[in-house]
Amino acid sequence: MKNNFLLTGGAGYIGSHVANALIDKGHKVTIIDSLITGDERLVPKKAKLYICDIDNIEKVSQILNNHKFDIVMHFAGLIRVDESVKKPDKYLEFNYKKTKKFFNLCFKHNLKKIIFSSTASVYGNSRKKVSEKFKLSPLNPYALSKLKVENFLIKNSKLKNFKYIILRYFNVAGADQKLRTGLISKFSTHLIKIACEVAVGKRKKLIINGADYNTLDGTPVRDYIHVSDLSDIHVLTAEKLLKKQKSNIFNCGYGRGYSVKQVIEKLNDIKKKKIQFKIGPRRVSDSMYVVADTAKFKKHFKWKPKYDDLKNILETALKWEKKINK
Repeated sequence: MKNNFLLTGGAGYIGSHVANALIDKGHKVTIIDSLITGDERLVPKKAKLYICDIDNIEKVSQILNNHKFDIVMHFAGLIRVDESVKKPDKYLEFNYKKTKKFFNLCFKHNLKKIIFSSTASVYGNSRKKVSEKFKLSPLNPYALSKLKVENFLIKNSKLKNFKYIILRYFNVAGADQKLRTGLISKFSTHLIKIACEVAVGKRKKLIINGADYNTLDGTPVRDYIHVSDLSDIHVLTAEKLLKKQKSNIFNCGYGRGYSVKQVIEKLNDIKKKKIQFKIGPRRVSDSMYVVADTAKFKKHFKWKPKYDDLKNILETALKWEKKINK
């Protein structure tokens, strides 16, 4: 059965990949995006785009009235950890208060199935893989704003009679295999994005934010998941939620970590040329080690990733960077 999907933030990096994945499976996609951080060029031609903010009550109500959506996927939000530390109120307002207002409007229009885009940052620091039962300890206002939405969904699901899937992303990277979409950002702090910009000559060098962590080479370790696999996770969880799947929370990663230096070395191998970098100070609120325990998701969905390969992640990211810099 093909369904009618509403995506907020569908002109962004992850949202646009998911939009393509849904359309590839024959689903109908409508996108709400303010284009503050999104880019209209990333929106699939077969998707309907409405340019507005999610807390524009009049416009969003009109959209909800004109379409009978089966499910909403919420990607819209501010994502820069460094900015959230400097402007915590901005992140609380946009990521939590506006989101809560939007969801309440959805409930009034009987849209009661939600896929929520959360983050592994809610776990804070760890020395081992984190399962969904790990103690939550957000280190920055960005992570806290996501956790507050999670708590809102958990607290109100029975009271307001809706179902949700919360997906906690680890480090999302790479680009669509067909290069239909990828990451476009003027202010990206994403390691692989910046490294690829250096590789194609858009930046002069990469700054490693801290090399004195208690890891094998002193640099932070992250679990990188290919954005195409993450898109498939969204399609899979949504299709299950539309049937009989109960509300739940799942980690989205591969369960394998790479340090910053390991990522750079792998990119050097691909390029056959060394990426210029220098060591800088640690960033405020950065975690040392963030790797997913993915057992719960695999048990529930019998899922196997297609692109669990750091080389593929880097190659697609690099091809995308070359494409947008022509």
